[in-house]
Amino acid sequence: MAGDISDFEEFYQACYGRMVALVAAMVGDRHQAEDIAQEAFARALTHWKRVARYDVPEAWVRRVALRLTIDASRRMRRARLMSVLLAAGQRAPSGEWHDPQDPLAVTALSMAVMRLPLPQRQVLILYYLADLPVDDIARDCGVSVGTVRNRLAAARRRLQRELADSDSDSDSDSDEAVPHAR
Repeated sequence: MAGDISDFEEFYQACYGRMVALVAAMVGDRHQAEDIAQEAFARALTHWKRVARYDVPEAWVRRVALRLTIDASRRMRRARLMSVLLAAGQRAPSGEWHDPQDPLAVTALSMAVMRLPLPQRQVLILYYLADLPVDDIARDCGVSVGTVRNRLAAARRRLQRELADSDSDSDSDSDEAVPHAR
């Protein structure tokens, strides 16, 4: 019977890893991504009889995870602001919320993606990592197809600029490190 607990267990096993990977790419922290994915699946379980009847139940979980990601991002911004205000001049190291052991934080590309505004980061991750068409991303994010296309274009431009700047910085560093032949 569709909508029973064994169906949910199969669904969870099939989709959980993919959902964690998508959210981790958006938030840059595997532990936070696991928390968000688990919360999204817990909500799916609560509504499983209805969610199981959808053509793509994973899309419902993905939308919930996107909303939770936005909420978590807002909470993190507020917490950082409060810590700055409370520290009264004591500065926290930059990138504090990134786990240095997390493989998401080791490439220039992943760091540039994390610097994108969350709406741009979401559509970029859903388009390239989840391989979703623009129409599905628009539906999942609750925005128009044109908005998704604009965000994708803006994200690509910004990444191109940042990665070009990163390449020129590393080229100048390598020029200094290599002695010139006479």
